[in-house]
Amino acid sequence: MRSEELGETLLPKRLALPIFASDPLSSVAYATGEILLVLTVGGTAFLYLTPWIAAAVVALMAVVVMSYRQVVHAYPSGGGSYEVVSRNLGANAGLVVAASLLVDYVMTVAVSVASGVDNIISAFNGLADYRVPLAIGFVVLLTAMNLRGVRESGRAFAAPTYLFIGGILLMVITGLIRVIFGDNPQAPSAAFGINPEDGKDTLKGLGLLLLALRAFASGCTALTGVEAISNGVPAFRKPKAKNAATTMAVMGLTAVVMFVGVTVLAMTSHVHYVDDACQLVGITGDCANYTQQTVIAQLASTFLGGDNSILFYFIQAVTALVLILAANTAFNGFPLLASILAEHRYLPRQLHTRGDRLAFSNGIIALAVVAGALLWGYRADVTSLIHLYILGVFTSFTLSQFGMVKHWNEVLGSESDPAVRGAAQRSRVINAFGGVFTALVLVIVLITKFTQGAWLAVLAAVVLWVMMRGIRRHYDAVSNELAIQDPREESVRPSKVHGIVLVSKLHKPTLRALGYAQAFRPDTLEAVSVAVEKDTTDELKAQWDTYEIQVPLKVLDSPFREITKPVVQYVREYRRTSPRDAVAVFIPEYVVGHWWENLLHNQSALWLKSRLLFTPGVMVISVPWQLASAPLADRPARRAPGSMRRGEPAPMADVPEPNRL
Repeated sequence: MRSEELGETLLPKRLALPIFASDPLSSVAYATGEILLVLTVGGTAFLYLTPWIAAAVVALMAVVVMSYRQVVHAYPSGGGSYEVVSRNLGANAGLVVAASLLVDYVMTVAVSVASGVDNIISAFNGLADYRVPLAIGFVVLLTAMNLRGVRESGRAFAAPTYLFIGGILLMVITGLIRVIFGDNPQAPSAAFGINPEDGKDTLKGLGLLLLALRAFASGCTALTGVEAISNGVPAFRKPKAKNAATTMAVMGLTAVVMFVGVTVLAMTSHVHYVDDACQLVGITGDCANYTQQTVIAQLASTFLGGDNSILFYFIQAVTALVLILAANTAFNGFPLLASILAEHRYLPRQLHTRGDRLAFSNGIIALAVVAGALLWGYRADVTSLIHLYILGVFTSFTLSQFGMVKHWNEVLGSESDPAVRGAAQRSRVINAFGGVFTALVLVIVLITKFTQGAWLAVLAAVVLWVMMRGIRRHYDAVSNELAIQDPREESVRPSKVHGIVLVSKLHKPTLRALGYAQAFRPDTLEAVSVAVEKDTTDELKAQWDTYEIQVPLKVLDSPFREITKPVVQYVREYRRTSPRDAVAVFIPEYVVGHWWENLLHNQSALWLKSRLLFTPGVMVISVPWQLASAPLADRPARRAPGSMRRGEPAPMADVPEPNRL
């Protein structure tokens, strides 16, 4: 796709919803289950806390959605939390948000795909042994789809997302009607008792509070991905901010309705969902090999005609599909944020590059590789991965809300219009309340999940923060070093140019290099060879005299059979004796057409170039000789995703533009 076609990839609301909101919508499939997993450590004694914890999650969702609607209107350029915090709280705080979000985007892919595979296994237990290959295969599929571009992936993801919403609402409405009219079926796991973990059935006071807080922290997975819309505002059609805010409101309302409905059905049907199947009382056979059905699978079986009905398989299919496709939220958010960070010189510039299909190809591939490694390392186990999750989300939630409070303070300090001031004051109250609420949740998440694996996410974010600071220092140092201070002094020509043609034997590539060097017209020119084998050197000297080559031949001694070191020492010695002279080193080399042919040659030219490039005042010039197997000049080159391309400039005007060569 040509660069001019970028506008054609902008999204209407009907496609933006499945692309940017599939993560928070799909989290309905496991958020209720995560609450139950924590509460059932005490058997069935603490399941009465479920509605209160669900209510707290819903309240938090409402606050976050309202808060981020203010972000969308105030910062429609697409930086999201990173832009808000960088502009209002400083660059270091912005990097904290960026590092946290990058880690959480990776976890979004891992958790969503692993949860989707869990739902597939709930319908087809025989696939349990293929959990990891299935998960990695889905990551590869998502990567390929996203490399095709945003609009194509939007069309592919829209139908499953809407089918999932319709399926869950159908199940919730059907279940509630049956319950209201006195038909209250019980979940398959309701017949099982639950053995509490040691001492957990007698929790009181502080212990019970910590258990409830831990369950609340796990239920907060329902909020993952809410910020993606604020990051992706530039991808919306005009009016961008209005369309993004509307999409966010629809997303929040839909997610709340589905989450509340699933939780109510799970309570009325007495779903028992535990971390370890051996806690269940009444299982026949080996509990270690027992595969629990997910909460959604149990509800579909209970209210839609059993686990062999068409609707059961429909619910499992769309749930698995939308969970896997929910990773697309990260595949859109991660590359875009990485591109902005790269534009601001905090990540390698390759991540700012758009590929053939106008997608940020390098960022997509980087995300896929890291997420795939996590799925492989954690055996695609949702319970293990979930502990690394949501910490980064609430870090960005909290800092962005406090950043918005400062933003509204500045607006109120410079605005005199009563209507604008009134709107700013309302927005400040919303963001201040959201900041305090999410800060409290962040503390809860950190306390309850740190020792269970969240420490790894914290460590990864810290390492990323340090790495990004180091990358920025490097780019700043390079820019300062390359900046022109005094054009007259820095453009001084060398006194003369001394040409050196490196010679291993006398053949066609050597003659071409000699001819090119002479056409270059250096002030002085010589040919240099290294005497590794006496017979070969004697033969070269004889041929030199026989063909009456006018360029003098210099032979360097090499008692230890090295080639690179004598040449480098000779060039550097010349530079020491004539520091105002420039040295042009001509290296003849032949080009082969197949990768395996390179393995048959010693690559001495490559080693020489790599060493000589570090010598000041030395220019290295390759003189290629194409062999018969080499590609023809008019053969179209293969294009790698994102190779040698540039991305669109990031919108943050207060961050200096990096110097480019």
